[in-house]
Amino acid sequence: MAPLRFSANLSWLFPELPGLPARLQAAARSGFEAAEVAWPYAEDPEALARAAKDAGLRLVLINTPPGDQEKGEMGLGAVPGRQVAFREGLEQAVLYAKALGCPRVHLMAGRVPQGADRAAVREEMETVFLENLRHAAGVLAQENLVGLLEPINTRVTDPRYFLDTPQQAAAILQKVGRPNLQLQMDVFHWQIMDGNLTGNIREFLPIVGHVQVAQVPGRGEPSSPGELNFPYLFQLLEDQGYQGFVGCEYRPQGDTVEGLSWLRSYWDRRGRPQADQ
Repeated sequence: MAPLRFSANLSWLFPELPGLPARLQAAARSGFEAAEVAWPYAEDPEALARAAKDAGLRLVLINTPPGDQEKGEMGLGAVPGRQVAFREGLEQAVLYAKALGCPRVHLMAGRVPQGADRAAVREEMETVFLENLRHAAGVLAQENLVGLLEPINTRVTDPRYFLDTPQQAAAILQKVGRPNLQLQMDVFHWQIMDGNLTGNIREFLPIVGHVQVAQVPGRGEPSSPGELNFPYLFQLLEDQGYQGFVGCEYRPQGDTVEGLSWLRSYWDRRGRPQADQ
């Protein structure tokens, strides 16, 4: 079994450092070969591409823009009446993905509108999401990019998020039926919503294009106190033949580099993946 490949999520790691260029350098010094950034849009795409190249890192994931965060938006993919803004955001994400050589874009679903009842708007929101995803799949395919759907838990993190379980996301992916749209598995969210991680990983891993990790409930390092057994989960991903990246999307409990001892011990035990993949 090949060792897993890890990606530093620079929206979460190295909060002690200002700005993405410094975080890219720190990630490279810590042994990462790949990084991901939720929203790179405050940076110039070419400058960011240069900073990544200088650090010797490749970017493997960005998100579509969140929309109007001051109005409480968190993605636009399934939000009725925001189709034009979703498409504009997608164009911006594709521009950045191309400049950065980044192969994957997380297509954020967004939230149930303020004051609306989830059950009452669910069908309309799914229809909007399907329409937007079909459009996105075509746009992304032209650039050889993959779009990802990430369920986010509605118990703790984001009570109004539209897409909240792997089952819901997989059903939507099946309806869209495009091979360049895949599932993004953040085990933090999956554990909170459904548990049954072994069964869900085995069932859904064939359509998973990216994995993210954090401990539950504190969302700290995999080695921080919590209910997830990461040595077991990493072994399971290896045994299932997972080839993608595992994004470190967690909140460091102290110094980021000290907190990466879990990854150093994984590398000591398993070796590092070959960089040519």
